[in-house]
Amino acid sequence: MTPQNAEQQSGIAVAVVVREGRVLMVCRRVGEGRLSWQFPAGEVGPGETPEDTAVRETREETGLDVAAVKSLGGRAHPVSDRLMSYTACEVVGGTAHVADTEELAELAWVAHGEIPQYVPHELFGPVQEYLDAALQS
Repeated sequence: MTPQNAEQQSGIAVAVVVREGRVLMVCRRVGEGRLSWQFPAGEVGPGETPEDTAVRETREETGLDVAAVKSLGGRAHPVSDRLMSYTACEVVGGTAHVADTEELAELAWVAHGEIPQYVPHELFGPVQEYLDAALQS
C-alpha cells in the first residue's frame, strides 16, 4: 500500500466478541466481494482508538455492550486490502440483535467448528489463535 492510499483509507476496527463458547458474526447487507459474514467492524473515527471503535461499532450494529479485553494486532486484509485492527471483546450487557438494519441482514453466534462455513478464507493468525483458545471451553 502506498502512502497516498493509506491517507485515502482510514483504519477498520474489528471486534472479536466471544460469549458462552461462540463468537459473534454479522452478515452485511452489501458484501465486499466474497465477504458478507464477518466480525462487527467499522471505520476508526477521528480521535478514537481502534478499541473504542470496536466497542462502539458492536453497540451500533448489534445492540450489545462490550468491553475491550485486549488487542489482537493488525494487518492489511488479504481480500479487501483495508487496514484492520482486531480487538478481543467481552459482553457486559444487552442482547444481540440486528440493531443497524441498513447495514446488517442478520447475525449469528458461531461455534468454533462452524467458522469456515461463515468465513471462506483463513482468519488473521492472532485472531485464530485467540478463538482456538477461547472457544475450546
